[in-house]
Amino acid sequence: MVLDVDLNAFDALRVGVLVTGGSDHRLRYVNRAYQEMVGVHQRGEPIRDVLGGVCVDDRFELFDRVLETGEPATVEALPFEHQGSVRFASVGLSRIAREGEEGLLILAVDVTDRVVPGWLHGPVGRDQQRFLQRYRSLVRLQTQAVWVTDPMGQVSEPSAGWQRLTGQSWEEHRGAGWQDAVHPDDRAPAFETWCEAVERQDVLHQVYRIRTPGGDYRHVRVLGIPIMEDGEIVEWVGTIADIELEWRERQHRLLLDRVAAATANLADLDEVLRALAQVIVPHLADGCAIYVLPEFEDQPISLPFVTTPVVSVVPAGAVPLARQEVFDADSDLVVAIRTRKPVHQSFPQGHTPPGVVLNGESVVGVNSCVIIPVIVDGAVAAVVHAVAVGDREPLGAVDVELIGRMLDHAHPHLSNAMRFQRTQRVALALQKYLLPEPPKVPGLEIAARYSASATAAQIGGDWYDSFLLPDGSLVLTIGDMAGHDLSAAVTMSQIRNALRCLAIDRREPPGHTLRRLNVAAEVLYPEAMGTCVLARLEEHDDGGRRFHYSVAGHPPPLLVTRDGAARYLDDTVDPVVGVGYDMPRATSVATLPPGSTLLLYTDGLVEVPGEHLDAGLERLRHAAAGLALAPLDTFCDTLLGRLPTAQKDDVAVIAVRVPDLPKAIR
Repeated sequence: MVLDVDLNAFDALRVGVLVTGGSDHRLRYVNRAYQEMVGVHQRGEPIRDVLGGVCVDDRFELFDRVLETGEPATVEALPFEHQGSVRFASVGLSRIAREGEEGLLILAVDVTDRVVPGWLHGPVGRDQQRFLQRYRSLVRLQTQAVWVTDPMGQVSEPSAGWQRLTGQSWEEHRGAGWQDAVHPDDRAPAFETWCEAVERQDVLHQVYRIRTPGGDYRHVRVLGIPIMEDGEIVEWVGTIADIELEWRERQHRLLLDRVAAATANLADLDEVLRALAQVIVPHLADGCAIYVLPEFEDQPISLPFVTTPVVSVVPAGAVPLARQEVFDADSDLVVAIRTRKPVHQSFPQGHTPPGVVLNGESVVGVNSCVIIPVIVDGAVAAVVHAVAVGDREPLGAVDVELIGRMLDHAHPHLSNAMRFQRTQRVALALQKYLLPEPPKVPGLEIAARYSASATAAQIGGDWYDSFLLPDGSLVLTIGDMAGHDLSAAVTMSQIRNALRCLAIDRREPPGHTLRRLNVAAEVLYPEAMGTCVLARLEEHDDGGRRFHYSVAGHPPPLLVTRDGAARYLDDTVDPVVGVGYDMPRATSVATLPPGSTLLLYTDGLVEVPGEHLDAGLERLRHAAAGLALAPLDTFCDTLLGRLPTAQKDDVAVIAVRVPDLPKAIR
């Protein structure tokens, strides 16, 4: 706290007083008592030079701290030299403002008598000691309203400051009457804290609410120190400071910190908004709904505006209505979107609306509500609708400002989430365009799936493909190009198309085709690198199916027979695409039994951070074996849904089911 003082008031005091100014603590004033205690100093000298010659204990860093923070400080029994002997002083420091300059008010009381017994004697010494204790105590406190009580806490002297804060007259607040001005919920804790301080004979420090002359309540800080004589408390002296603004700001800072902690490391927009809603309720409001605008990218809102909130917390007792909400042109939500300003309403007692719709439910007893547009990167991206209900203090201008600050505080997370959502939407559309539907092949079932990363905008590297060659054989391929962005998606598309052309160009073993692909990739896309499986499924004269395949650094194909046996086709694995240039690549052949299922997949299906790849492969093998007789679509969907993948990578799968033998032949 900053005190503004008249220095002339210290001239006659028998307590040493110094006043400094500026960050270098230059001396602006000393009174006679200090000069008699320590000596004469010139004004303008830095405090380090003033006290450096007399202070035995170096405490100069304390001066900077008090000036910076405004928190008063006291040093007990500070040794100093006087006429060749060591004495002791109790020093109190407070920040002051004088003539537009901030500085320090320093009071020094000689307490050598406490360190060296017998220094003061008799009633005169005790009176002086009490005076000095009281004055030093007041310097340690924030002097606004001063109070004095007897040892048991009964107010014994009138306090004009208390009367200004509460409106209580002397007759009303004397004795224990002051407690009537304390908020009912705070009286018992305040009295308990007081009793503890009396028992400990220690400093009293507490915060509670008091009723103002206008009837509302404000937070005050109460500080007090016991005045002792012969080991007994003879009275208490203290101050009361209105800290409502300070208290609100502290609570606001805690909420802002809570928002920052709750939204950190979140990429999903729904998760970010849910974290915000869980801070708003219950700390500021009783109910909250957050709507994301589907047309937020600089597009006009079509009316009537129909939407549902992505996040909502509705008070108990709300009456369900239609799930979707319809907003007309004159609705508060549309007004907030168009004006980009909050819409705030309060309803006095007896004038509450019959119901306020929140998340498609009618909330009764609402005393106030606020609708705040969420502006992200210059566009209105969402809307927050919050309500206060019943006896809760209505949402006021301070709360509206705080919610706005919370949204501003979370802006980087919201911006990242929105950017991710846009990237996700574009990349998914591109991915869907680039990944074709499997061909219809008589006698075969083919199913393909693609699942985008759930935690970041990591889309683009995985692909699958399948197509028929002129001779009727089926080509299957799956791969994963390094990189996870739109550039990787483009490179993937180029490699996939090149592989299509090479596979159709001539009938040859898949390993030969991958060798030619590797040459083309290193020449045309020197930075590209990735894994791949290229396979050709052929039907022989005996009705069996032959699976010719080549693996370039990719997880091996998985073969699941109809009786639940599952094994990996891992005879040979060559280096990844983009390495080795024209080196030969092997081709392996496997026979697919009737009713069996062949699965090609990318590493996102089996990789979990911190886990060995073999554990993921064994988990997939076991799960696929249990789905041997499941319909092929169910087979694929269940594997994607059940396996505990971290989903920090895309997942692509393509599966082929070979026709089973007729029951009569089995």
